[in-house]
Amino acid sequence: MGRSKQHFYFLFFIFPVLMLAQNRLRDHGVEIGVLHPGAFNAITDVPGVKVGHFTLNEENNIRTGVTSILPHSGNIFQEKVPAAIYVGNGFGKLAGYTQVKELGNLETPIILTNTLSVPTAVNAVIGYTLNLPENDNVRSVNAVVGETNDGYLNDIRGQHITEEHVLEAIEKATSGPVAEGNVGAGTGTICFGYKGGIGTSSRVLPKKSGGYTVGVLVQTNFGGVLQVAGVEVGKKLGRYSNSFTYSPDGSCMMVVLTDAPLDARNLERMAKRAMLGLSRTGGIASNGSGDYVIAVSTAEACRIPYESDNPIQNVPTLRNEAMTPLFLATIEATEEAILNSLFAGETTVGRDGHKIEALPKEKVLEMLKEAGKIDR
Repeated sequence: MGRSKQHFYFLFFIFPVLMLAQNRLRDHGVEIGVLHPGAFNAITDVPGVKVGHFTLNEENNIRTGVTSILPHSGNIFQEKVPAAIYVGNGFGKLAGYTQVKELGNLETPIILTNTLSVPTAVNAVIGYTLNLPENDNVRSVNAVVGETNDGYLNDIRGQHITEEHVLEAIEKATSGPVAEGNVGAGTGTICFGYKGGIGTSSRVLPKKSGGYTVGVLVQTNFGGVLQVAGVEVGKKLGRYSNSFTYSPDGSCMMVVLTDAPLDARNLERMAKRAMLGLSRTGGIASNGSGDYVIAVSTAEACRIPYESDNPIQNVPTLRNEAMTPLFLATIEATEEAILNSLFAGETTVGRDGHKIEALPKEKVLEMLKEAGKIDR
């Protein structure tokens, strides 16, 4: 089967199957935290948010891809959104960090891919932005591209991701359910020694706390001692020792979006809480792990025009005292998104015959039943 036919088969057959046959933590009656998820329990529960994947799964050694996250459907460069980035552990190659840190806004889609494809993705996002209507006179673009290293399962040195793949992930971005596990930027990733990938979750605050939605999407490729709903699963499965039976190094990209009206300062405070969600799964932010959180407010009233005749910018923003429910939502949604990436992950054979097993869900569920964590 030729390369183009393989692409056709995967994108039009396998992708819908993944969308319809997901096996998520809540499917088994396991509820993380006390807040309720949105309709899709996904980052796309935040109004206007879209996610797209391009999955490159070819021959015996290519297991990689691209995931795009669009905070709104308009011209993001012309209607920038408040944003912040928090570095949990900086062993990574996140592009676009310094301008977000300095100006407190995001002006492009967020792209996730593998480590050596970051430059390609940056070039693709620049071209995408320059070609949008109203951007004819734009001379500078700050593309935000995150990564994890999928080189154990993927021929990462082959640099198989192209600009066209990145553009396809952007163009195919949609609202609604989000495919998880072995898709997009999560195709070749590993989490706690098992097959990781893309995971997502959301929380909706009670009306008395504003009724805002927080959505999280993760690309999991890190290690530690796995915990599920507080149960020491990794310890019970013997997936660690004093020196670990696998490398805990890797990375985790976490994208946190909310429709709450927030400025960059409080978005960074939210972003910090995503690391608490990672730690609740047993993640340890090891020496070789690049753990980054990108937090964005999609609130329309907070958007920042590229050009304005008014030198004063008046935007609403929540008071500090209103942040605690959003902190809790971020922690819970991040924890569940990571666990969803594991529950959706499928056993994968890749480069040089390397094989990574899926999480042994039946064993894990039995542990959860014994611990009284399954509510049916």
